[in-house]
Amino acid sequence: MRVWVNGRLVEDPSQPAISPIDHGLTVGDGVFETVKVVNGEPFALRRHLDRLVRSADGLGLGKPDLAVVRQGISEVLSGWDQPDGRLRITVTGGPGPLASERGDQGLTIVVGIAPLGTRPTSTAVVTVPWPRNERGALTGLKTTSYGENVMALAYALERGASEALFANTVGNLCEGTGSNVFVVLDGQLYTPPLSAGCLAGVTRALVLEWYGGQEKDLPMSALADADEIFLTSTTRDVQAVHAVDGRTLDAPGPITAEAMRVFAERAAELVDP
Repeated sequence: MRVWVNGRLVEDPSQPAISPIDHGLTVGDGVFETVKVVNGEPFALRRHLDRLVRSADGLGLGKPDLAVVRQGISEVLSGWDQPDGRLRITVTGGPGPLASERGDQGLTIVVGIAPLGTRPTSTAVVTVPWPRNERGALTGLKTTSYGENVMALAYALERGASEALFANTVGNLCEGTGSNVFVVLDGQLYTPPLSAGCLAGVTRALVLEWYGGQEKDLPMSALADADEIFLTSTTRDVQAVHAVDGRTLDAPGPITAEAMRVFAERAAELVDP
């Protein structure tokens, strides 16, 4: 692992490198992006940085200096001795009071990289009993306030799944803890619209552009009716679902397999689509 904080590489990432009163630590006042590194190059970096800026603006942090962010990325990658990796960019409100109001010492910017690891072609998912709030202040923002996701993912792991799926407050399908979800119904591919409360996933957008599919509000019953289901995310790419709440599916089905193929081919051609 390599970590860069506010202009300098951290020699020992296991040691403290930010203020103990950093607002990202004390109240989760921050935003982040996870970027896949392939053959030493960050994939779809422009899209991720665009979303980082949107999230920071939506949270009221102001626009982070992308030149500084890119400097951090360059420095952690310069000494990375593996072809692939998981690059994490975090921007927080910086040091502040031990309360919700922000300080005035400027933003904290952290860039780190770690091994990406492998993932299976298919996975199991479960639904959780807690809804996503599609009208919340943080809806659509990729913030570090991830406690809800931590709880939901633990719920899924306890039940032998690798991802948890949320409904929104009106009972429609929303998203996973770190993924978007697509379903095949009667031969047609659908995914919830952003208005359902899901994050505007980079991989989700690329699948819609490169392969196709329709955005549509879907009741949670669509998971029980679907012929195929797949997840999309930076670290999953397109991953088939072979079980949802214990119901098994053939995975990957024909539409999922084709979406996987198209995504892999296009991603191999374009490092920053």
